Amino acid sequence: MKRVMMTLSGLALAGAMTSAQANEINVGGKNYTEQLILANMTELYLDDLGYDVTRRDGMGSAVLRQAQENGQIDLYWEYTGTSLIVYNDISESLSREATYDKVKELDAEKGLVWLEPSDANNTYAMAMREDHAEEHGIATLEDLADEVNNDMDLTVGLDTEFYSRNDGWRPLQETYDFKVGRSDIVRMDTGLMYSALRDSEVDVAVVFSTDGRVPAFDLRILEDTKGYFPAYALTPVVREETLEANPELAEQMNALSALLDDETMASLNARVDVERETIEDVAQSFLEEQDLI
Repeated sequence: MKRVMMTLSGLALAGAMTSAQANEINVGGKNYTEQLILANMTELYLDDLGYDVTRRDGMGSAVLRQAQENGQIDLYWEYTGTSLIVYNDISESLSREATYDKVKELDAEKGLVWLEPSDANNTYAMAMREDHAEEHGIATLEDLADEVNNDMDLTVGLDTEFYSRNDGWRPLQETYDFKVGRSDIVRMDTGLMYSALRDSEVDVAVVFSTDGRVPAFDLRILEDTKGYFPAYALTPVVREETLEANPELAEQMNALSALLDDETMASLNARVDVERETIEDVAQSFLEEQDLI
């Protein structure tokens, strides 16, 4: 079976060509570690099942979504919150299940089918160093709020976007009924947040829940008991006509989706971003460990 990785320019040259023919699958992916791992993993998995796979990864979200709607991409992994907020312009707060149901309904009108969501939810989260959280008995955001309201001395690291956005830091404090003074907030680039937390430059920081540096730096994600953060369940999305041409594809991708959760994705991401393994090796070894190839 052929394996071809096409760049964005290659995608443009492909024009409006589609691959709804049986056994021909164009797999897409975005331009960061988690998505590159998933695109590689999906290519290897489907190739082993006998599909003729073309992988086109490294794309921005908007370009990838448009490519799927246009028929240039048959299948890729998307986040429920991204479809809800970015592609369908819905800002209301919904539960994880309601978010999935809504995007499944809305995207079906565009010929896109959301398969079974994984247990991986790559959303915003607040984290602390494991030993620091343990010392103060903090496991949830409610615990953190209680400690802040009892005059716990701490410094919070936030990126500029989360600090200022309408569903970011200010309403989080309102939801959990606590207040951190501006002098105790350090704003920095997202990429610096994890090392700043690890090195005790800040005590609490905003992170992404499946980032590999969370387990690698021994950080504890504080449970969002009030469901403040939007759901971003990682889910395979496939064109309806592709499923019609390949009726077994849904069951096959659902089997892979069932193996993914926050801990698994964080571990896979860490192997690339922290341990410096190649994306291809990480994807292949995971599939081999799960007896999928």
